Amino acid sequence: MATNQLQLVIITGMSGAGKTVAMQSLEDLGYFCVDNLPPTLLPKFWELMKESGKMNKIALVMDLRGRDFFDSIETALDELDNTSFITTKILFLEADDAVLVSRYKESRRHHPLEPNGSVLEGIKAERELLSDLKGRSQLVINTSNIKPRDLRERINQEFKAEDKDVFNVQVMSFGFKYGLPIDADLVFDVRFLPNPHYIDKMRPLTGLDEDVYNYVMKWPETQTYLDKTLDLLNFTLPYYKREGKTQLVIAIGCTGGQHRSVALSKYIGKALQGKYETTISHRDMKRRKEK
Repeated sequence: MATNQLQLVIITGMSGAGKTVAMQSLEDLGYFCVDNLPPTLLPKFWELMKESGKMNKIALVMDLRGRDFFDSIETALDELDNTSFITTKILFLEADDAVLVSRYKESRRHHPLEPNGSVLEGIKAERELLSDLKGRSQLVINTSNIKPRDLRERINQEFKAEDKDVFNVQVMSFGFKYGLPIDADLVFDVRFLPNPHYIDKMRPLTGLDEDVYNYVMKWPETQTYLDKTLDLLNFTLPYYKREGKTQLVIAIGCTGGQHRSVALSKYIGKALQGKYETTISHRDMKRRKEK
């Protein structure tokens, strides 16, 4: 495929079959996503995306919520098929009638084709209206017997780029005196380690400075703690990935977020970088200097 080829995924199918999960999964894969775009606007929208030149992967959800415009979808798709710079793939999601009825009852929502009538009648009418579009789809997934996390994994397998890892790890240092990071998935407290703050020449430095880093690392308890923590992470991270998480935030805290947590975040982050796409950040490292 040419490097300037634009990729379009159209997510459609039965209401209640998992289109929202599919859109979120593609968003995690780097697609620019738009929900409920009227088909009549598709050619114009695509021209705007082409002119911007800033995005080459786009996913659009099109369903019968915009049923006043839905009849035009075949024409819009025909126009895209005749455009050389676009590669279009239609993802059609469906589920068995009984499953869809059960999902609607659980959510207490009305079906878009039968807002005041029978859910089952609305499902049957929708299935008939979508039959031609289903036949045109390159990928059809029946979600009757799969969980949302399994649908995410299936979509990841179908659409992710070969060189892109959709599981990202962020290792963050912080200071407990400034509060816990609200987005942390795992929090480790390293305030039990010897504190460089009480050594005058190290007090203004950070855990990224060689003297401080070596001081924190020289203690046997530090090495034992790192070995045990990495053993825990190496065991648990593959299971977080299997459960469908796309990002895991590991927060390592000391009192002020300047010395011990910074040094350990650097060590742990570098240890994980060989296995996962990993970033290292230091939330509070410079806060004391900024006062």
